[in-house]
Amino acid sequence: MAFQHLRHKPPRRLQRPRELLVVCAPMRSNVNLSRIARAASCCGLTRMVCTGPVRLDRKIARDGADAIMVESHRTLPPVLKMLRGEGYQLVGLEQTTHSHDLHQYAFQRKTALVIGNERTGLTGELLEMLDDVVEIPVWGPPHSYNVATATMMAMYEYCRQFPQG
Repeated sequence: MAFQHLRHKPPRRLQRPRELLVVCAPMRSNVNLSRIARAASCCGLTRMVCTGPVRLDRKIARDGADAIMVESHRTLPPVLKMLRGEGYQLVGLEQTTHSHDLHQYAFQRKTALVIGNERTGLTGELLEMLDDVVEIPVWGPPHSYNVATATMMAMYEYCRQFPQG
């Protein structure tokens, strides 16, 4: 069988819109936020909710900077309360004493994936507001993935569970 290189295939069509929402604590790095936006767009998400200063680097986010709506809010607690009222399951991405292994976790279709700051993660106050927490197993140092990489892995797992949207 001969394979021919294709630079970019057109995106697959979803049968229904994705009901995954990425919600970010204030990020220290616009690079991480831009990488998350690019991956979110590739996964078919249309909206991200961020707190703190929000600026996407277009060289990193690429077309994702135009394809995804990025909302900016001052703090996360009121946002999480609003999203719970809209029927979202609030799932944090963090290493905790009772977090679920991402490989075994069954996402609900309407999920808000809550991402913590690169250095401090999700605060105790935010963890108390969540319905669940998932973590990605690691097999060596530095004992955790970069925030953008971990977010991409979690989004991909959600998309694997709901391939048609």
